[in-house]
Amino acid sequence: MSQVSVDRPGQFALLRQRRFAPFFWTQFLGAFNDNLFKTALVVALTYEAASWTTADARLLNNLIPGLFILPFLLFSATAGQLADRMEKGRLARFVKLLEIGIMALAALGWMTHTLWLLVAAVVGMGLHSTLFGPVKYAYLPQHLHANELIGGNGVVEMGTFVGILTGEILGAALVLHKPWGIPLVAGGTLAVALAGWLASRAIPLSPAADPTLRINRNPFTETVRNLAFTRKNRPVFIAVLANSWFWFYGAIMLAQFPVYAKDYLHGDHGVFVLLLTVFSLGIGVGSLLCEWLSGRKVEIGLVPLGSIGLSLFGIDLYFASQAAFDPAVVGAAGFIGRPGSLRILFDCALIGMFGGFYIVPLFAMIQTRCDPAHVARTIAGMNIMNALFMVVSAGVAMLLLQQGLSIPGIFLATALMNAVVAAYIFSQVPEFLARFLAWLRIRPLPSVSGSEQ
Repeated sequence: MSQVSVDRPGQFALLRQRRFAPFFWTQFLGAFNDNLFKTALVVALTYEAASWTTADARLLNNLIPGLFILPFLLFSATAGQLADRMEKGRLARFVKLLEIGIMALAALGWMTHTLWLLVAAVVGMGLHSTLFGPVKYAYLPQHLHANELIGGNGVVEMGTFVGILTGEILGAALVLHKPWGIPLVAGGTLAVALAGWLASRAIPLSPAADPTLRINRNPFTETVRNLAFTRKNRPVFIAVLANSWFWFYGAIMLAQFPVYAKDYLHGDHGVFVLLLTVFSLGIGVGSLLCEWLSGRKVEIGLVPLGSIGLSLFGIDLYFASQAAFDPAVVGAAGFIGRPGSLRILFDCALIGMFGGFYIVPLFAMIQTRCDPAHVARTIAGMNIMNALFMVVSAGVAMLLLQQGLSIPGIFLATALMNAVVAAYIFSQVPEFLARFLAWLRIRPLPSVSGSEQ
């Protein structure tokens, strides 16, 4: 672990340091490219389905996210083993070379209008993200001091969600641009993959946590063994479950945004993008604020604070959605001018921000409290749980819709479920609430001058 001064500059100073910056840009470009490619494909199939396939575009638009998640379920356990056994910089460079190959395959699919090549690339990018996920979070404890983990994780989460957001916006905008949309997407995703590989070449040496580890080639038995190992450390296992719950909450909320924007807010695609932007920026801001709120230490007392906000503003989003909106379809600018719109945007932003307060300390807790030789495999097990929770969230949303709930009703049900889950989590690990109460009494907010020494 790198030794640094306690009185160091703020978290953004890490972006000027070789121990963090190449890794940050490698993971940022990967998240950006994943979402640029996926969104461009979904938009192309939505608006120009006839030129690509005779299959139902709605079916394909639901199938593509599922195909992307599939490698997480199948290969996360193997990816965790590789990340614990191999030097992480070398593994990151291999993953980035794999991304270049996948995007070259996708470019061929784009230029020849061959849908099966693009679908194969979706699975390939899911595999790319599966392999890089354990590296992403096991890398940080090796190169950051304990008092930097909250800030470092906050910057990484901010970068991840900004990468997702910008990738989705650019993918949607580029692919329908005539006549250069398809070539721009094909060439752009390949260029971004190459940039990610160049960034990865500067990642410093990150020794293997367990270089003698024997790889279990059976991902199913390894998954069971991995989760059984994590269960032995009760606080870490509960933190993994709490992390996965956030992905359930986020997935079920975000999945409703397109229809919510269209049918309830009477907005066009721009209104959907606005909701997504506000939510994502909220997560970014919340992730960055964690360092300031925590006093530069791993402060799990922020987790209950985040959970309270997720429920409160989810409930308020339900009530804000009861306003009667003019049925005339408007764009983002027109929507902002409507009465009641700012309350909805405020709720979406605050849900995102409190989500940042919730998720960043959980990552730091997992990194610091699990076996140092087992960090990557613990993260891999968490990725499997995240994928399962996201799949379950889709099933729960469909069930709630079949029972007659409106989309605002789903927001309310999810917020109430979050309160129940929070009560369970904090009853299992009372330390969360104890630290929250202590944080409320002390609130160790460093001064501006102290943060700039």
